[in-house]
Amino acid sequence: HALTRGDGTTGDDVTHNIRTIRAVPLELTGTVPDVLEVRGEVYLPKREFERINAQREADGEDLFANPRNACAGTLKQLDARAVARRRLGFIAHGRGEVSDARFAPSHSAFLRRLSELGFPTNEITLCRGVEDILAAINAFDSARHDREYAVDGMVVRVDDYALQGSLGATSKSPRWVIAYKYPAAR
Repeated sequence: HALTRGDGTTGDDVTHNIRTIRAVPLELTGTVPDVLEVRGEVYLPKREFERINAQREADGEDLFANPRNACAGTLKQLDARAVARRRLGFIAHGRGEVSDARFAPSHSAFLRRLSELGFPTNEITLCRGVEDILAAINAFDSARHDREYAVDGMVVRVDDYALQGSLGATSKSPRWVIAYKYPAAR
C-alpha cells in the first residue's frame, strides 16, 4: 500500500499511482519483516517537468509552476495511466513502523537493507562530529545541482536507532534530526 503523509495522521491512498513508478519494487525478495513501512519522496525529474510543460504550452494549457506541485497533483490523479506518462521517480529515505527491530539497528543499515530489496536510496555520509557535518553540508551544496530532481536542503540525523529513542522528541519534533536548508537561489 502507498499513502501520502496527508495531515500527519491521515493520508490519501495512492497505491494505484505508485505502482506506475518504475523505481518502486512491486515485489520484495529476501528476508522482509511482516510490517515494513518505507518512507520516501516521490518526485518529478527536472527533465520530465520541462517535457510536460513544453507539451502543455503546445496544447495551450497553463504551465505547471514547479516540479513539486506538479508531482503532488499527479499523485492525486484518478487515472494511473496519466500518472505513468509523467514518469515520476522515488527515493526511499526513512522508516516508519517495522515489526522486526533486528531488520536494521540504524538508519544507515536500514537504507542498505532497502537498497538490497530494490528501493532506490540516496548515499549518506556518516559523520563523527559537527566539523564533519559542516563539511558534508558544504560538499553537497554544489553536487545537489547535478541531481535529476530539485534539492533545497539536507537532513542531519543521529544514525543509531537506540540513541534516537534515548533522545526522544518534543511535542512537535524529534530531538535526533534536523533539516538544513540551503539559501534560496536568486
